[in-house]
Amino acid sequence: MKNRHIVKTKANEPGFTLIEVMVVVVILGILAGLIIPKIMGRPEEARRMKARIQIESIETALKLYKLDNGVYPSTDQGLDALIEPPTVGQLPKAWREGGYLEKGKIPSDPWGNEYIYISPGLHHDFDIISYGADGQLGGEGDDKDISNWDLE
Repeated sequence: MKNRHIVKTKANEPGFTLIEVMVVVVILGILAGLIIPKIMGRPEEARRMKARIQIESIETALKLYKLDNGVYPSTDQGLDALIEPPTVGQLPKAWREGGYLEKGKIPSDPWGNEYIYISPGLHHDFDIISYGADGQLGGEGDDKDISNWDLE
């Protein structure tokens, strides 16, 4: 008997044709062209949302501080009272070991500035303010201040 070599063809094997792959690539390109500019054009809106979330987180930590100690930290004690026991003003009665913020540090606002903390506040028991993109009081649009009394 002669050795016969059987050649298998790839025509019957499952897979994608070049045309199918090209159609998928074109569709993905169209979707990327429509979606990416919308996402990339909104970084300032994302920063403003992050500032709101951080302010809410700081508010929660301040409320826990008050539950433990009966008062909010004073303006002089500042937000540092959430990560270290205060050494000035009315000292806390039952400061929580480890502090009140998860990461053990006070976040900067999304533009790299410190949050302004005033207690007692002009609008609530305490006020927390980010001066926005320009880092200065007031402003319009992207430079508009973000504060805890505006979040309600």
